[in-house]
Amino acid sequence: MPAQRTLQRIILLTVLGYEGLGALVGGSFLVAGPDGRYMDIPVGVMHGAFRDFLIPGIILFALGVLNIAAFIAVLRRSRADWIAASLAIGGFMIWFFVEIAILRQLHWLHAMWGFPVILGGIAALPLLPFRPATMRDAGLIAGIASSLLYVAMNILVAAASPGYSAASQTVSELSAVGVATRPLWVVLGLLYTLLVTSFGWAVRMAAADNRRLRLAGALIAVYGTLGIGWTFAPMHTRAVLAAGGGTFSDTAHVALATVTVALYLVALGFAAAALGRAFRIYSLASFAVLLLFAVLTFRDAPAVGANQPTPFIGVWERVNIGVFLAWVVVLSIALLRRSHSRGAIAPLIVGAPSTAPSTTTSPVV
Repeated sequence: MPAQRTLQRIILLTVLGYEGLGALVGGSFLVAGPDGRYMDIPVGVMHGAFRDFLIPGIILFALGVLNIAAFIAVLRRSRADWIAASLAIGGFMIWFFVEIAILRQLHWLHAMWGFPVILGGIAALPLLPFRPATMRDAGLIAGIASSLLYVAMNILVAAASPGYSAASQTVSELSAVGVATRPLWVVLGLLYTLLVTSFGWAVRMAAADNRRLRLAGALIAVYGTLGIGWTFAPMHTRAVLAAGGGTFSDTAHVALATVTVALYLVALGFAAAALGRAFRIYSLASFAVLLLFAVLTFRDAPAVGANQPTPFIGVWERVNIGVFLAWVVVLSIALLRRSHSRGAIAPLIVGAPSTAPSTTTSPVV
């Protein structure tokens, strides 16, 4: 554990230094040239949100100062290092969410500067002055929040897309290249990614010596982290695909969908084998439904690229997504109930005695 914490501190220091220096340089250029001439960025990309780059430049420079201050605090192991790191990383997360919403588009630079922020946020977790059980419970609750968020995304973003049919169109078409709702979906999707990744790590923390549950948590965390890939591997609209306008991002989109489906199916299997009989039965039933509707979705997928009618592909896909989201909620509640009732997770190991009541109740492309 000490070696792991040292590695995480090194990662955090690297991210804070990298982001801090970059923000200081970028902010200085924007302040010195509010018209964007030093960065070769036209003011028009902000779609009227700001008259020029002066205010964004000042904010970016301030974030740079904050990150350098956090770097020094973490390096010196100050008592306030967790506060400084949280403010620095959190500030940049807000910056990128707002920036994407204002620009209404994504750029490879968002990956270059945004991914380290997420990595830094994960590395900063050991600095938080909370007991491991508190951090674990917060992560498990994040799993519930992630499912609720994804349901809300499907409702709100679909409502903001005139002519969109949830029954006959896929979820990915809400964030296709050139679609007006893409920026909103991407911003909310990044938040979903953070929540699911946190949930995966919380499952690992809750597993104790339960190897199967630890593997399930690791797979969920990987599944969540891969959510970043959707931002940079969008599909094109049906009309563009049918006209032969597809690109490598469409191929990557399909590959990412296949990998993520495989990840959460395997994670579900490990969790089912790790927990009690009631949860195992529920998970196996969920697995069967997920597999069935995944097959139905992939069967109709070629018709999307050919711009042919797909009257039920949205139904197949949303049933698949809904079953997985519900399973995440059930797993989270099961772990929260068991840990609070027994004060430890050891009874979750298969075959261990338990006096706690069993629970019989309880994405994604």
